[in-house]
Amino acid sequence: MEKAVKDGAHITFGRIRKVMSRLKISAISYLNTAPLMWDFEHAEAGAELVANYDISYTIPSACAEALRAGTADIGIIPAAAYTTVPDLVIIPDVAIAARRAVRSILLVGKTPGERRGDPLSKQTLSKEVVSKEPLSTEQWLTQLRTVALDTSSLTSVALAKILFAKWLGGARAYTAMAPDLDAMLGACDAALLIGDPALQVDRTRYFTLDLAEEWVARTGKSFVFAFWAIRKQALAGRNGRAIAEVFKKSRDHGLSPKRLEAIAQEWAPRLGLTVEVIRVYLTHNIHYYLDPPCLEGLGLYYRLGAEVGALPEAPELRFV
Repeated sequence: MEKAVKDGAHITFGRIRKVMSRLKISAISYLNTAPLMWDFEHAEAGAELVANYDISYTIPSACAEALRAGTADIGIIPAAAYTTVPDLVIIPDVAIAARRAVRSILLVGKTPGERRGDPLSKQTLSKEVVSKEPLSTEQWLTQLRTVALDTSSLTSVALAKILFAKWLGGARAYTAMAPDLDAMLGACDAALLIGDPALQVDRTRYFTLDLAEEWVARTGKSFVFAFWAIRKQALAGRNGRAIAEVFKKSRDHGLSPKRLEAIAQEWAPRLGLTVEVIRVYLTHNIHYYLDPPCLEGLGLYYRLGAEVGALPEAPELRFV
């Protein structure tokens, strides 16, 4: 009887230990994270990941809050969140970044023939309006007074504020809003959209400015939108390098040509985009490495963000 009790206690303790060992991951449910999550979402990676990690999906800003609250141990956080969430360490070499136009971080504005909440056809416009030369992007920017900012992203909001303050004519009146383009443009002159909603914008209907492209043109630096971060407390008693290697391998596996094609085939109907558009986005627009040029761009972003009041001072970058 005593032995049975001891055996039962041992089994119970083993189960508790196993449950306690699972690290909670807060991930983003956007197309651009799909390659990073490959091993975590596919059985071919083996049962080890299933046994060691619990995954939940949300928007970028909520990932940061989950780490702050301690409801997640690891998150693909917006770069801006590193300045506000204490005691984080970064998984090296893995990022969601851009070295050119990214296509999924857009400032979107109404054309001259569109009024708030009421797109007008040319047939209904006055001859005076129709006869005017189309506005250039530069002219459009000078006319912007109000900007709706997507509440899904901390990093892109700060990026927009930096670009306006440093190069685009000064700060505007900003309003935080959910990512609903019609509602945003019903309330403001322009809207900042990120992620899949930005990819789905019909850019023939609007003025658009790709903020990553604008950043690269103005600074000559890459731009980092997000990276994996771990709460220091969650690393206690764990092999941080081994954990980092899990995330690097998942990225590498997800970026293999065969798996990128599988991602494109899966996401094309989901987003209403062509397979080729998604293929180009994942291979050309998104850069998945936190390499030295990205680290330089990240440092400049933090410095300028603090300079214009868009971000607090950033702590030193600490890696696993």
